[in-house]
Amino acid sequence: MVARVRTVAFQGIEAVPVDVQVMIAPGKVGMQIVGLADKAVAESRERVQAALHASGLSMPSKKVTVNLAPADLPKEGSHYDLPIALGLMAALGAIPGDMLASYVVLGELSLDGTIATVAGALPAAIGANAEGKGLICPFGCGPEAAWAGKDFDILAPRSLIAIANHFRGTQVLSRPEPGIHVSARDLPDLSDIKGQESAKRALEVAAAGGHNLLMVGPPGSGKSMLAQRLPSILPPLAPKELLEVSMIASVAGELGEGKLTDRRPFRAPHHSASMAAMVGGGIGARPGEVSLAHNGVLFLDEFPEFTPQTLDALRQPLETGDCMIARANHRVTYPARIQLVAAMNPCRCGMAGEPGYRCLRGERCRTDYQARISGPLLDRIDLRIEVPAVSAADLIRPDRAEKSAAVAQRVARARTIQRERFERLGVTSATTNAHCSPSVIEDIAMPDAAGLSLLKDASEKLGFSARAYHRVLKVARTLADLEARETVGRIHLAEAISYRMMSERVAQAA
Repeated sequence: MVARVRTVAFQGIEAVPVDVQVMIAPGKVGMQIVGLADKAVAESRERVQAALHASGLSMPSKKVTVNLAPADLPKEGSHYDLPIALGLMAALGAIPGDMLASYVVLGELSLDGTIATVAGALPAAIGANAEGKGLICPFGCGPEAAWAGKDFDILAPRSLIAIANHFRGTQVLSRPEPGIHVSARDLPDLSDIKGQESAKRALEVAAAGGHNLLMVGPPGSGKSMLAQRLPSILPPLAPKELLEVSMIASVAGELGEGKLTDRRPFRAPHHSASMAAMVGGGIGARPGEVSLAHNGVLFLDEFPEFTPQTLDALRQPLETGDCMIARANHRVTYPARIQLVAAMNPCRCGMAGEPGYRCLRGERCRTDYQARISGPLLDRIDLRIEVPAVSAADLIRPDRAEKSAAVAQRVARARTIQRERFERLGVTSATTNAHCSPSVIEDIAMPDAAGLSLLKDASEKLGFSARAYHRVLKVARTLADLEARETVGRIHLAEAISYRMMSERVAQAA
């Protein structure tokens, strides 16, 4: 007799069906797991045997063979413990095997028979719901899996005994409720920053259109403080965005207590991060920082201190909105539509351009330091601003700056205008100006005659690339949206070009 249990393998954020086949037959006593299983799956043999013993069941004195089909699909992770155990219990007659046919199962077993949480419960639940099946998952993953649907059948037991009693009818497992984190209300506020009005304006523009931003200034000028306050003016995640972000976090095992949040991701890796940590990879091709920041912000402090190879690996995700990890045994694509915010000093000593300071290395200090960032990467950054040191006069002013709540309202209004515009045009691939295609931006951001003349002159003098030209239009469209203007005017293009001029000077130095 062969008992069958359905589980899943993960390819990116997609759950691929896997059939767990358990057969008990005469032969040498032991348990073999076949089907291209990795070390964690092979070790399931010991965990399953110990968990069954703790639950009052003994292994049969026969040969037990577990096949994970399809056999040519790599199987990784500890979530195969529970489906193997339930398949073995069905083969022994401890639970009815026909009842397992309508469920997808995943979970890790402890030696005492309890079921530990695993990564990927949300993608598995969505996949099971699409197949018309229910889900059996650990108790801690229940609130996460419950987001897959209101009428979706979910069993979230704490132990093997609980699931066995449920199938026997001696215990009823209630359906878990969807879990959600309450949004934090103590986020750092923009009003904490004194001065830096031009930097705050650029931060508002970046938030309104989803534009990439680079801040350059001496140490202590407030670059990191500005970036840390960006989440306080960003709108919450839309339902579709929430699902995408949560699926990535679920696969990465970063959903705390199985609860979802509508807060946009804000990732700030250290500048020692490797390329695999940034774009993804390693064992099992896990998602990297760019994917964990999907639909949110990736903040890179000390921008030039990252290795050039790591920074240049960001060029494709910034352009396409996804990250494909290709390895000998893996080819996985993760979503990676991010807003890049970077901060850097103007030179190695950090004080180039400051009044009364003269670097001993001269202009070469600035040129060599900024040349660590490639021109093609800079070309993908829409806004570049200089953040000068704050003066004592700014610090002692008694009046408080504008609060984040007021800025957030303007940002939300501008994003609503963009979303409604794209819906009218039938554009489904973008919700912000920064991520729309060149053909669309040429239609929705066509400037008036005065603006067109200004743009033509600036393109000739600064030598804009085709990408730079379209990104100037995107920023100008966002500036017009902040003012609720239908037409992109000369004043909007002038401000957008001023942000771009600084980038062109750095690109020439590089």
